[in-house]
Amino acid sequence: MAHPMGNRSDLDVARLTSRLCRPPRTWASVDVFDELMSTNALAMVRGQVWAVVVAEHQFSGRGRLDRRWFAPAFTALTFSATVPAPTEAPGWVPLVAGLAVAEAVVAVTGLPAVLKWPNDVLLPDDGHRKVAGVLCEYRPPADGADALVVVGIGLNVSQTRDQLPVDTGTSLTLAGAEPVDREDLLVTVLDRIAVRYAALQAGGAAADGVRAAYRAACSTLGTEVRLERPGAGTSTAHALDIDADGALVVDEGSGPTRYAAGDVTHVRPASGGGGLA
Repeated sequence: MAHPMGNRSDLDVARLTSRLCRPPRTWASVDVFDELMSTNALAMVRGQVWAVVVAEHQFSGRGRLDRRWFAPAFTALTFSATVPAPTEAPGWVPLVAGLAVAEAVVAVTGLPAVLKWPNDVLLPDDGHRKVAGVLCEYRPPADGADALVVVGIGLNVSQTRDQLPVDTGTSLTLAGAEPVDREDLLVTVLDRIAVRYAALQAGGAAADGVRAAYRAACSTLGTEVRLERPGAGTSTAHALDIDADGALVVDEGSGPTRYAAGDVTHVRPASGGGGLA
């Protein structure tokens, strides 16, 4: 479906397929659409593992806790990638996806990138504003197909300040990146997802290395945070660690307590710093 602004995409399906869908890479297919309601929704319906669905413009993009996500066409990477349902550490899959995005940003642009638990990617060079978010959704076995996880990613590339819906958002361009080749960025993100996911599922030292890399990149750890919880008000705590299930371990004054990503609506710096929506 052609976008009314005209196709200005630098994402070529044949080129992406050539780069991603042959050994040693594990991706099986890549599709690029000018417009979609939601890449996660289409990937969920298709149910194919190791598949990539990209949309230049989404009408119903969603983030964690059903928050809306918007970007003008051709200014971001909005895509979903499917991986097999995990046999090890399922709670770590969304965190590993965020780590993969952060690592790809650093590799392609040279900009430092950090993570806010569970998987928001922030750019210190623009006030720790959010440049990317991740939404992972589980698809149970159906119609003879195996269970899988749909990893949905929205990564702001070239938006101007007035193209962003909130002041806590940013783009690679706003943080000072040189013009970014979105194809290279997409391929690098997908490479990092595949590598990090494989290591997580391998368990043992390989998975420990992934968890250590996440902890090193996570700016939430070691700080005082304000937790906002549905129906439970707000509390201040010291962020201690990420546990074996991917939950945030904090001390609210009476010893360690763990919170899964679905237990909190916001984790913000206790000092009220920007960028942590």
